[in-house]
Amino acid sequence: MKTISTLKVALWGTLAITQIGCSNADVLDNNTEEQWALNDLNAQIAELPQESLSDAEISGLMHLREEEKLAQDVYLFLYQKYGTNIFNNIGQSESTHMAAVGSLIEKYDLIDPVDTNGPGVFENQELQVLYNSLVAQGSESLLAAYQVGATIEDLDLYDLAQMLTQVDNQDITLVYENLSKGSRNHMRSFFGKITGEGATYTAQFIDQALLEAIVNSPKETGGR
Repeated sequence: MKTISTLKVALWGTLAITQIGCSNADVLDNNTEEQWALNDLNAQIAELPQESLSDAEISGLMHLREEEKLAQDVYLFLYQKYGTNIFNNIGQSESTHMAAVGSLIEKYDLIDPVDTNGPGVFENQELQVLYNSLVAQGSESLLAAYQVGATIEDLDLYDLAQMLTQVDNQDITLVYENLSKGSRNHMRSFFGKITGEGATYTAQFIDQALLEAIVNSPKETGGR
């Protein structure tokens, strides 16, 4: 996972915006579909065996629970600021991602790092600093807010890919693969908004080739 110093350099130094032709892409998440998918996912989690957890799996669950909260909190902050539906739609979707990780934390009887923490409050201090940086950057303009959304999904995809190499539990793998699919869809949505503003987004964490493959492919659907 990226350290906060690396994140700050990426966020404030390499968030490249270059002018390109406009796009009409405007893919918004269907939250009814997301809720259905969460219900289906929870049923699958319950069906799979409870296996022993490695330190890496525990650490990954703790981090990801708060990283999904960070995404939710930033998007809902930006929705309050701009009233643009994409932030509300994807913010609600991130709530389902949080819940999916929460289901695993409950299944394995782990201590939830989110607990009763309200919006913008995190136990992980690196994520706390990152949240503060993201809301400050997103407050600069609507385009900057879309760039923040792409940055969050970029980071999520990177972290999930790293975590998937460290897990062998069937239920954790299932959740991480589903969250990766959700993040790819979110990246498509934000990238469409950015190009609609006559700008583009350059990958900061995942490979640029992977980013291009994601945004040039259709939205992914389906549960199992």
